[in-house]
Amino acid sequence: MESQTTKALMRVAAGLEPADRVITHAALVNVFTGEVLDDYTVGIKGERIAYTGAASTHMIGENTHVIDACGRPLIPGLIDGHTHILWMSTPAEFLKYALAGGTTTIITEIFEPYPVCGYAGVSDLLEALADQPVKIFATAPAMVSISRRSRGIRPTDLEALLARPDVLGLGESYWQGVLQSPEDYLPAFNLTRSHRKTLEGHSAGASGKKLNAYTAAGISSCHEPVQVSEVIERLRLGYYVMIREGSVRRDLKALSGIKDANVDLRRLILVSDGISPADLSACGYMEHIVQTAIDCGFGPVEAIRMATLNVAAHFAIDDRVGAIAPGRYADMALLPDIYTIKPELVLSNGKIIAEKGETVTAPRSHEFSKPSRQSIRLSRRFKARDFDVTAESPGGRQAVRVIGLATDLVTRELTLDMPVEDGIIPMDAGRDIKKVAAIDRAHTPGDMFVGFIQGLGLASGAIATSATWDSADIIVAGADEADMALAVNRIHELNGGVVVCRGESILAELPLPVFGVISELPLQKVEHQSRALGAAISSLGVSLRDPALTLATLTTAAIPFFRICEEGYVNLRDGLTRGLFVE
Repeated sequence: MESQTTKALMRVAAGLEPADRVITHAALVNVFTGEVLDDYTVGIKGERIAYTGAASTHMIGENTHVIDACGRPLIPGLIDGHTHILWMSTPAEFLKYALAGGTTTIITEIFEPYPVCGYAGVSDLLEALADQPVKIFATAPAMVSISRRSRGIRPTDLEALLARPDVLGLGESYWQGVLQSPEDYLPAFNLTRSHRKTLEGHSAGASGKKLNAYTAAGISSCHEPVQVSEVIERLRLGYYVMIREGSVRRDLKALSGIKDANVDLRRLILVSDGISPADLSACGYMEHIVQTAIDCGFGPVEAIRMATLNVAAHFAIDDRVGAIAPGRYADMALLPDIYTIKPELVLSNGKIIAEKGETVTAPRSHEFSKPSRQSIRLSRRFKARDFDVTAESPGGRQAVRVIGLATDLVTRELTLDMPVEDGIIPMDAGRDIKKVAAIDRAHTPGDMFVGFIQGLGLASGAIATSATWDSADIIVAGADEADMALAVNRIHELNGGVVVCRGESILAELPLPVFGVISELPLQKVEHQSRALGAAISSLGVSLRDPALTLATLTTAAIPFFRICEEGYVNLRDGLTRGLFVE
């Protein structure tokens, strides 16, 4: 804070000048002590809190706005400590639906623009996140990618990002990649630590000596535990453990037993890890997650602390946010009762941004740059024959590697014998073996790898998406090569999107022109078109929960075990790139 701001807060607290806004007769939830303090008063000057205590008249002047809480609980503004704000909608559209629930601080990953638009794209995104009604911080992209072209962040880019006050650390780094190629990532880790910023973790499946080795690199958090024992193991190693309850995974119910494990919960955090437009519209944001924690048996003050002070302490911003105390930003929400996280009033930076469940302060829109809107840089139109797989011999059978879907997101490496017809390996409908291709859209546009996938249930047509994780690839899967070509060409025309085809006709599409991952449509239109996509994909025979997400995650090192990129298959167990044919 500037000295003038500090002096003004001190004068209000001492009763030497009036507050701008005073909240009286509140049941203040003190997350430092775990108390609920009845008949408390909060005095606000500008964006900050000047005073909390029992007396109030010394701060009230002729122009002071007084809010009578009438004994209702007043909690700190909620914080999401780990999310991916770029889930199809622009930040402004996301905030239209997120503000009313009491979330006043967001910490988001921002790796999506980096592999396709570099530092300029990340800067463009950070500009979109700035000067919003709530505070949005970011973590720099670690870029632990299975594609060597997308792997790692340039030291100069990371240095520039870490110098920014709105970047709090280095984003999630997948443990297998770090342990397999430490020389690729430790320089970025060391640079981040030299700035005294956090190293966010992703340790799904790691335990014992592997988890210790990963922790020794300086990792400070993990949002991947799915069992109470995994939570405890990480807490014992000094992690801040983030419990997810979002659109990719919902782990709160399974992990709620941690409350009965007789361990300190100060390093336990509630996060979303990303909210889809449909879930945001239907359920809300962090208020829904905190409510779910209470419904799972956590005490209300503990649940609130897991989405306020604990998060702020982890990122070393607890001098600014995470509690209702002098000097902090005036971020708070007034609840009907301590067990009902449904704010009737929300303040951010000392201003009222929502009342009675309705947003009253509009988010700031941002016009993304032309390069950010032209990230599909393919130089040619694709044809059906581009997806032919040529065998090593003109006939007989060929042993090939195939991606097998173990779940809708988890994959495994299969070796299957495939027939060869006139030197070409066709798909095998009887065994549900279809084609899948990864096409580079940014580094060496048009470079591609065609493989096979089993378990999609795709009876006809094709599905393609540019919203892939940790890569600059378009992923297309299909039962027909002509439909695969049509889907990819349509994504090129749209400058990004998700496309569903059958019979060389487009059944449904969702344009995602910003970085190839964001729509510029209103959120409800995005939700509507997403439902249309789902219906179209179902008509092709696919019954997975979210087939577009299944395809989008085929390029990531975040989910085990067998992935694909423009270079070939990658088995995350050893990190090695593999070709189609088994030697």
